[in-house]
Parts: sequence; structure tokens; C-alpha cells
Amino acid sequence: MAVAVAAIQALTTVIRLSTATTAGCELFLRYTTRTSALEMDNFELAKKRLIERGRHFAETSKRARATIAEEGQRFIRSGFTILCHGLSRVVLAILRKAAAAGTQFSVILTEGRPDETGITTARAISDLHVPTSVILDSGVGYCMDRVDLVLVGAEAVAENGGVINKLGTFQIAIVAKAHSVPVYVAAESYKFARLYPLSQHDLPLERKQLDFGPLLPTGVLIDNPSRDFTPPAYISLLFTDLGVLTPAAVSDELIQLYS
Repeated sequence: MAVAVAAIQALTTVIRLSTATTAGCELFLRYTTRTSALEMDNFELAKKRLIERGRHFAETSKRARATIAEEGQRFIRSGFTILCHGLSRVVLAILRKAAAAGTQFSVILTEGRPDETGITTARAISDLHVPTSVILDSGVGYCMDRVDLVLVGAEAVAENGGVINKLGTFQIAIVAKAHSVPVYVAAESYKFARLYPLSQHDLPLERKQLDFGPLLPTGVLIDNPSRDFTPPAYISLLFTDLGVLTPAAVSDELIQLYS
């Protein structure tokens, strides 16, 4: 078998067997292959163009975090208490930017079982000398009356402006709405996905390992999905590298990204 044919078959097999699908990968493929160089007979030119576009996509994605941090920190005012859930690098960037600007604020972190993302986030912001506390995931309703805004990241942003994120985000958003506390989502535009979930069961199934120990009776099942879907009605604004968007604006941006 020719080397080129073997390579194509190997790549095809990887694609066929892979269960990893993200909006970022889909957008990357769309972006890199959207070039007239592929229609040319010059293979080296086509290869060069694909590499250039791939590098440009990567650099743009890296800069996105800094852009979002600049946009998001403007919504944090001195004296605010911010509730965060999950581990998000872009949320960390916003908190760092706000602290560097001299804004005095405090942070409440959910514990984030089973992987204790709240503790990891607490370590990440410990050098900011920002007053920080960690609460149990079940304590969100108890502390919400002390919160000025909720700030979370996202694994993906759906076409209707809803957000797929760490399990517990949905219930936090419900409690926040009951207390008239705004919920802000920080997400890079490469996480915008052409998905339209209508319920929690429309999400890709992934479960985290969780051990309750020997006291749990035999035969009792543990159901611990890793993520949930927060409908757009519970989201105030999205901080993105495309600007500050309402959930309704996401579909318009998706049309431009994929057109």
C-alpha cells in the first residue's frame, strides 16, 4: 500500500473511532479548510496555506482569553461578592484582571464535587489576596443573598444561547434568578456550537467517578453526570472575544462563524 493511502486510511480510522467532538474542533476544521488553495494543483502551496491558517486560528484563540478578561472585569465593582462554579481559565483571567485594576471584591466558590474544582480555583487565585470562601454545592441557596453576580465558564454555548457547563450550573442559575442576581458566562467564541438541546437528556453522556464508600447499600446506583444545560432565560450576558453578547445574539454569531 502506498504511504499516502496508508496515511489517509489511518486518519480516517482515527476520526471514525474517536468519540471526542467539540465546537472548537469543528470550527477549526471549517476555518482551516476554507481556502481556495485547496483547489489549486500546487500541493506545497495548499499545505503552506493550511498551516498558516491553523497557526492563525491557534493564536486568535489564545488572545481570546485576554480580550474576554478585559470585557468581563468592567462588570466587577468594588465591594462586590462573586459566586463562581467550576474551574474555568477564562474566569480566572477575569478575576486576575479585576484584581490587577485595583478592584476590591470577594469570591465565593462552590466545592465542585466530585473533582473539587472549587479548591483548585481557590489555589489558583490565592496569590491575588482576594477574600475567598468555599461552600458546599448544596449551600448555594443559603449564600445567594450575599452575592452580587454569578460568574461561570462554559464547555460549550448552544445555538440558542444556553450554556453547557459543569453539573450544578443550572441550579445555581435558577437560584440566582430567584434572587435577581445576574449570571454572566465567560466563553471563547470557538466554544459556540451548532447544538440545540431541548432538555438535559440531549447532552452527550459523560459521568464522573464517585465513591460514597462502604456504607452505601449494595445495589444502589450512583448517577453523576458531569455537566448540565442552562437555558438562555437564566443567563444575563456572555463575555466573549466577539464582545459582550446577549444569549439571543449567539445564533447570529454562529451564522457568521460558519458562513
